[in-house]
Amino acid sequence: MASQASLLLQKQLKGTPQKFNMHPVDGFSAGLVDEKNIFEWSVTIIGPPDTLYEGGFFNAIMTFPQNYPNSPPSVRFISDMWHPNVYSDGRVCISILHPPGDDPSGYELASERWMPVHTVESIMLSIISMLSGPNDESPANVEAAKEWREKRDEFKKKVSRCVRKSQEML
Repeated sequence: MASQASLLLQKQLKGTPQKFNMHPVDGFSAGLVDEKNIFEWSVTIIGPPDTLYEGGFFNAIMTFPQNYPNSPPSVRFISDMWHPNVYSDGRVCISILHPPGDDPSGYELASERWMPVHTVESIMLSIISMLSGPNDESPANVEAAKEWREKRDEFKKKVSRCVRKSQEML
């Protein structure tokens, strides 16, 4: 018997192609890593226009927990990514991917954290927004955040390398 999580994910996956053909969402594509595992998705995020990431094709894995949508998925870039809100191992750190409820450190409001109404589309749009405007006040990658603030030219060079490398992987 299928779980609530797998049924919801199947519905989102099946709705994705038709929905996006009728109302395209620029900036990403999504599908299963393995047809036998509805809980692991492969996503490609296209670098947003007018940003340092423009022209890049960044691959990531979105892993959903068994109790989705009550808990958030995790997203990890498998393409090289230099960004204040991406850990060195590729894990994305944005508010909507943090567990629901109050933030133990008091930095985020509960309303900014995960809520079961979020979908693959809303998560991807949040990641695209993150690429457009890094949050260097609460960085996952302190070195990238410091470069973003203090050595913008060095930061731009590293991002340009990531963009070029992502294009070569096509």
